[in-house]
Amino acid sequence: MDKGDGSIKYILTGEGAGTTFTIDDNTGDIHAIQRLDREMKAQYVLRAQARNRLTDRPLEPESEFIVKIQDINDNEPRFLDGPYWATVPEMSQIGTSVIQLTATDADDPTYGNSARVVYSILEGQPYFSVDAKTGVLRVSLADMDRETRENYSVVIQAKDMGGQMGGLAGTTTVNITLTDINDNPPMFDQRLYQMSIPEAAPMGSVVGRIWAKDRDIGINAEMRYSIIDGDGRDTFDVSTDPTNLFGIITVKKPLDFETKPSYTLKVEGANTQVDPLFHHHGPFKDVTIVHVSVEDVDEPPLFDSPGYYIELPEDAEIGTVVKTVSARDPDSANNTVRYSIERTNDLDKYFYIDITSGALMTVRTLDREEMSWHNITVLAMEMNNPSQIASVSVAIKITDVNDNPPSLTHYLEAYVCENAKAGQLIQMVTAVDVDEPQGGQHFYYSLAPEAANNPNFTLRDNQDNTAWVLTRRGGWSQQQQTVFHLPIIISDSEHTSTSTLTIRVCSCDHEGNVLSCNAEAYSLPASLSRGALIAILACIFVLLVMILLMLSLRTHRKKTFLCDEEENVHENIVRYDDEGGGEEDTEAFDIAAMWNPREAHHHPGKMRQDMLPEIESLSRYVPQACVLGGGGGDSSVHGYVLAKLLEADLDLCAPPYDSLQTYAYEGEGSVAESLSSLQSGTSNTDHEYDYLNDWGPRFRKLAEMYGVLEANSPPLW
Repeated sequence: MDKGDGSIKYILTGEGAGTTFTIDDNTGDIHAIQRLDREMKAQYVLRAQARNRLTDRPLEPESEFIVKIQDINDNEPRFLDGPYWATVPEMSQIGTSVIQLTATDADDPTYGNSARVVYSILEGQPYFSVDAKTGVLRVSLADMDRETRENYSVVIQAKDMGGQMGGLAGTTTVNITLTDINDNPPMFDQRLYQMSIPEAAPMGSVVGRIWAKDRDIGINAEMRYSIIDGDGRDTFDVSTDPTNLFGIITVKKPLDFETKPSYTLKVEGANTQVDPLFHHHGPFKDVTIVHVSVEDVDEPPLFDSPGYYIELPEDAEIGTVVKTVSARDPDSANNTVRYSIERTNDLDKYFYIDITSGALMTVRTLDREEMSWHNITVLAMEMNNPSQIASVSVAIKITDVNDNPPSLTHYLEAYVCENAKAGQLIQMVTAVDVDEPQGGQHFYYSLAPEAANNPNFTLRDNQDNTAWVLTRRGGWSQQQQTVFHLPIIISDSEHTSTSTLTIRVCSCDHEGNVLSCNAEAYSLPASLSRGALIAILACIFVLLVMILLMLSLRTHRKKTFLCDEEENVHENIVRYDDEGGGEEDTEAFDIAAMWNPREAHHHPGKMRQDMLPEIESLSRYVPQACVLGGGGGDSSVHGYVLAKLLEADLDLCAPPYDSLQTYAYEGEGSVAESLSSLQSGTSNTDHEYDYLNDWGPRFRKLAEMYGVLEANSPPLW
C-alpha cells in the first residue's frame, strides 16, 4: 500500500521503543540508538503499525515481532566468592582435596565457547595443583609440616574460550592454612626443677610450675601431668592449669620442717590426644624430677584439738574449772605458751583462763534461760614471740537445771455468765516453765489455801498439764459482785508459784456469748432538779481547790534547797582511803607477794587494818601453776611479772593502770573548804574571795581574776 508518496506514517511501540530503538516514519526502517548488552537484556518485543499520515487512521492491525541480541565474548570469567580461605591437615597425602573453585562467565554458554572456562594455577606450585575442568584444588606435595610452614597463598586463573588464544581470563587468591595434628611428642624444658615452700603454707598452696613443651598447638599440645614416683607423692599433688599446658605443683598435706625438710617427685607429662597414625613418632610423654625444699618458719602454737565442746550445768559454782586447754610450740625451740580469752567473744566476762595452765573456769553465775550457749575463743601465744598467736573455739552448752517456778500462760482473766449453772466450765488454764527438763514438764494445779473452800469456784487438775476452773453455784449477778480473784498454785517437782486469775461476771445470751461485763448504772431519782445538780458540782469543785491548797502549803514547808553549810554537797564523789606514808609505811605493800605468788592472798595477819580491798582478785579461783624458768628467787619474780604483764596486755577490758586508788571525799576536811559552786545558790549574799590572798603565791592569779589582789603585791608577770 506504500507508494512512496509519504502518505503513510510508521509508528513503533513496545520494549525499548524510543529509547533503545527508533523507526523512520517514512520508510519503516528500525535502528538501534543505544549499545546493546545481551547480558543485561537478551531480547525485546516490539509492535509496529502503518497509519494514514493525514487522518492518523490505522491502515492495518499492529504487527508484533521479537528482536534477539546475538552474544559475543565480551565478559571474562569471575570468582564471585573470592578471595578464598581453606584449611588442610598437615602431612596430608598427595591428591588430598583442599577446596573446589567455581568461576562464572556472563556470556551465553549455548553459543560458541564464550562461556567455556578452563582453570589453571599461576602461583602455589609445587605444593598445590588445580583440576582444569572442575576447579578442585588438591595437595601436590607430600609431608608438608605445619611446624615448618603454616600458611600458603595460591593464585588460580579461570579462562574462557576453552583456554584458547583470545579468551578472557579472571584470577583469584586462595589462602591455605595447614591445620595441626599430633605428630610431635612433648619434652620438659628442664630435667630437674628446684622448688621451695614454707612449712606454714596451707593446703592447696602453689609450690611451682612445670612445662612439657610440645611443638603442636591446640588440643594436640594439651598435657596431663601426674606424679608417678618419689617420697612426696602423698604430700604434694600436680594438676594442669586452665590452658592445659602447664603443670601446677600444690601442697596436699601439712608440711613440717622439723619432721621432713625436703621431698623428691618424679612427674610425668603426657599428651591427652594421641593420633594412632603417628604413634610411631612417640612415645608422646616425658618425665622430669622435681625437688621440693621445705623452709623453716616460726609457727604459732598448736592446740591439741581443733575445737572443744563442753556441757556445763547452769548451777555450776563460781570458780568451777570447765576445761583445761593445751597448746604447744611445734617448733624445735618449744617456747613457753601463755593463754588468754578473746574478749570480743566474752564481753560479759563469764569465764576466765589461767595464763599458764590453760584452765578455763567460771567467774560469774550462769543462767541457761538467759544464755544457753557460750562460744568463746581461746588464744595461745608464745612468750618469746608475741606475734605468734593461735586460736581455738570453745563451745560451752549450758545444761538445764530446774530453778524456775511455773506460771500461768496467757489466761489471767476469764468471765462467768450470770446464767451459769453449778459445775460449769468457765476456763481451762495452762502453765509455762522456762526450764526444759529431760523427761518433759509436769505441772500440778491447786487453789491457794485461802481460796480452797470458797463457795464460788473450784479447780480440777486434769493431770495433763491443764486444769479446769468450774463454778460451784449458780445465780450470778453483776449487781452483787462484778469481779472475783481466784489464786491458783502451780508447781512442778521442785518449785511452786501462785498466779491470780481474774474472773468477771458478764451478761450473756442464751448461747453463752458475752453481751456486757459492766454493771448497769443506777438512774437518778426523778425529783432531783438541775439546780441541785449544779450545787453538788460546785461543792465538789470547792473541795478540790481546798485539797490542792493544802498540798501546796505542805510542799512549801519542806526544805527546797540544801542550806546546811555543813552538809556534804559536791560534784565528784570520790573516796581517798589510802595515802602512802613514805618509807615508814611498811603495810601498804608486801614484797613477799612478789616472791611467793601463791601466798599473795593468804596473809590476813599482815593486811593493813585501815584499808579494805575494793576489788577482789580472781586469783583465788585460779590454780597457780609453777612459774617456768627455774625455782630461784629472781627468776620466779621475773616470770610472775611477765605473766601478769602479758595478762593485762591481752585483756582489752582491763583498766590502763597498775593499782586502783579511790578518792571518795573532797572539800570538808580542807582548810579552804569546798571549791564547788553547788552551794552558791543557797546564799543571797555576794561570795567573798578575800581569803585567796592568804593562800600564798600559787593562788595570786586566781585572786587577781576575782579582783581581790592586794595593792602592794608585786605583779604576777
